[in-house]
Amino acid sequence: MKEKLIEALEEVCDEETFIAFIAALAADRAESVKKEALKPSSPYGPDANGWENIKIEEFLEAAADWASVSQPGLKHYKKPENTWKRCADILYAGKICE
Repeated sequence: MKEKLIEALEEVCDEETFIAFIAALAADRAESVKKEALKPSSPYGPDANGWENIKIEEFLEAAADWASVSQPGLKHYKKPENTWKRCADILYAGKICE
């Protein structure tokens, strides 16, 4: 599933591919929830699919925080000119950033 999510993220260039990315992100989260029900991860790290933020308020806060600090770009992140791609990057960051 991780490969599908990363592929969907990399393909974002317009509204249609952004929607496909959101669907892939939701599917990744659903799969992670199922894995966690069978075998819980340590509470001190990410869950089965690498989700650092499993509550919606934590996810949105992490996404907003990352969006703010990455506005000018980061050492390993060049802010894309395409707004759809930028929005997808922000949502993905909500998954992986603490």
